[in-house]
Amino acid sequence: MHITKIVASVLILMIAACFWQACTTNEQADAGWAEEYRATANELIEAALDPENIDFMWDRLAYLTDYYPKRLSGSQMLEDAIDWMYDEMTADGFDNVFKKEVMVPHWVRNEESAVMYGPYRKEMRMLGLGSSVGTSPEGIRAEVLVVGSFEELQERADEAEGKIVVWNVPFTTYGETVQYRVRGASEASRVGAKASLLRSVAPFSMQTPHTGNIRYDDDVEPIPFAAITLEDSELMQRFQDRGEKIEVHLTMGAEMLPDALSHNIIGELRGSEKPEEIVVIGGHIDSWDVGHGVMDDAGGVVATWEAVRLMKQLGLQPKRTIRVVGWTNEENGVRGGLAYRDMIMEDGSFRNHQMAYEIDFGVFEPFGFGFTGTDEAFEMLKPILNLTSEIGVTELRTGSSGTVDIGPLMREGMPGMGIDTDTEKYFWYHHTDADTMDKQNPEDIAKVIAATAIMIYVVADMEERLPWPQD
Repeated sequence: MHITKIVASVLILMIAACFWQACTTNEQADAGWAEEYRATANELIEAALDPENIDFMWDRLAYLTDYYPKRLSGSQMLEDAIDWMYDEMTADGFDNVFKKEVMVPHWVRNEESAVMYGPYRKEMRMLGLGSSVGTSPEGIRAEVLVVGSFEELQERADEAEGKIVVWNVPFTTYGETVQYRVRGASEASRVGAKASLLRSVAPFSMQTPHTGNIRYDDDVEPIPFAAITLEDSELMQRFQDRGEKIEVHLTMGAEMLPDALSHNIIGELRGSEKPEEIVVIGGHIDSWDVGHGVMDDAGGVVATWEAVRLMKQLGLQPKRTIRVVGWTNEENGVRGGLAYRDMIMEDGSFRNHQMAYEIDFGVFEPFGFGFTGTDEAFEMLKPILNLTSEIGVTELRTGSSGTVDIGPLMREGMPGMGIDTDTEKYFWYHHTDADTMDKQNPEDIAKVIAATAIMIYVVADMEERLPWPQD
């Protein structure tokens, strides 16, 4: 009996071992296809981290943002940047470099100021918010009402008539807090306010106001809307809590001009076997009219561009075409992303796309990717992380950040992806005069480029097509 138990135990262990070995073998087989790209991935990492290529990338990013800052839609600065990018992509030897016309909103800031009157006179740092209407030339002077939420404004609606509503809403997450920038003017107008001011959407400030776009509801009267600093919002809150009367004199020369002509800028690395199938990647070439738009989003444009340039440098040509796009007008309209969707719908190539990839959430140290698509496609992409783990990029999650321009594509079912980076300080500088080269680290961008190059090359070269929801 004792021997029988021993034999049974041994058999159980043998079966378990065989099962484990079979499972391990199956997992390795599932991931084995990605291992075929190990040598190519290592080449791309080595090229991206090569000091000469880092210097080249850094100089290109610096040139773009030094000579073409403030690339707001409708501006000549933006069109000059697009022309420069066209010339540079052509010089790089990209296939089929072209510009595609896009009509974009043309909002201009003009002169603006905000002065607080209360216990003393204080000139406040401010930035008019994109798409806001302006004031009359003499401006608006009115008492302020400071509130901390939409709910508080409703509770105090009878106090808001004829005043300037100040939204003093602490930053939680961007998605949650930015609603006060998007909806704040409409909600203030709805209760009779003359104008509105916004505590900048940011977790940290050194007297830095943040701009950004707004939206007016159709059923309200548009009122002027501007961003002020965290410091001044808190100051007015404390004065109000002590019972002080506070007034602000707001002057904004903002105006919306007729739509202007802009362009998406596109260059390709043509596929070797399936050139009609496309992986589209890029970032947005426009920026706000403050700062130099380095991390938002020249860094994303240059990183995706550089990822493909390195493939050309190494003589790599995937089966599918990789298309690099500098989308126009992400900041205040997404007209570039919509125009790209319409273009590929009209030419019949929409369903020929394998995936869309965008970088617009900073080019800081990367750690993973976010993917929007089917569960089957998600599982197909996971083995590629074995190739990027060497540079610390080890995560793949559902949902993608920084993918506004490819949003119109994803809403039609196209698989979409963005890269996840350390964004701890991203919103310190977002949409401010402080978005400049000194906030970036060239080695971090090089890792973003390496991870992007590996992911995109493999997706463009893999045998299987990523399944769409409609498949």
